[in-house]
Amino acid sequence: MAQILLGKEVTASLNEEIEEKVKTLKEHQVMPKLGIIRIGEKQDDIAYERNAVKRCEKLSVAYEKFLLPEDVTEEMVIDTIQKLNKAEDIHGVLVFRPLPSHLDEEKILNTLDVEKDVDGITNLSMAGIFAGKEMGYAPCTASACIRLLDHYGIDCTGKKAVIVGRSLVVGKPVSMMLLKKNATITVCHTKTKNIKQEVQAADIVVAAAGSAGFIKKEHLRTGQVVIDVGINVNEEGNLCGDVAFDEAEPIVDAITPVPGGVGGVTTSILVEHVVNAALLKMKASENSITNM
Repeated sequence: MAQILLGKEVTASLNEEIEEKVKTLKEHQVMPKLGIIRIGEKQDDIAYERNAVKRCEKLSVAYEKFLLPEDVTEEMVIDTIQKLNKAEDIHGVLVFRPLPSHLDEEKILNTLDVEKDVDGITNLSMAGIFAGKEMGYAPCTASACIRLLDHYGIDCTGKKAVIVGRSLVVGKPVSMMLLKKNATITVCHTKTKNIKQEVQAADIVVAAAGSAGFIKKEHLRTGQVVIDVGINVNEEGNLCGDVAFDEAEPIVDAITPVPGGVGGVTTSILVEHVVNAALLKMKASENSITNM
């Protein structure tokens, strides 16, 4: 039987670290604050927003919502982002995506200042990941994958890591983050030939295909660690991942469940990024005063 890599254990440890940082900020009269921009009423966005708000409240981080209609103009969205860029009391901004099809998503997202890009949506943040530089923040879900591996003491050095999925939200950034941890990476996608053999060869599998039960027992072998990023609804109406858990769990060495794995860690990572942004701003302000 596989070790179940539970997100709640990672979240508990992460929350303790966040609480200490918030305490430090409050000692300096700084209240970390998240700005949330949501366009329309998509249920997935509303559900994530609800979880993010609960985590902010639990960890004493302030938040403010900016809710825009589905038919919002591009100018209105950009004006809202620019307003938050200038807001001294807002340290991080979450913009739900994908944006409605009538909007130029790349133009809008890259209006956000990289210092407030707490979910890695700007080109500058992504460039920081690929260049290995401290610039912006990695997408929260990709960061959650790495935090899970770290928490459970899974050494990536010299391991073959296969990522199934090539999105900018998970696949591409997590591949670079695993490379930084000295793994040898392979990114698979819908055009990959012999994907079964590629996944079987992996020591670490990150499943981010966006397809329920895509990874089955024939893709897997003993000795593997499987991080399942997928959030899908199966034919029975139940939440499930990209990995057929019941098939995988008896075979692999360790696996994250869905729900109960990566998802819960993601919202804590979001709050951590906001708090870290507030700390960086506070330290920059103190340094400027010292150097005057």
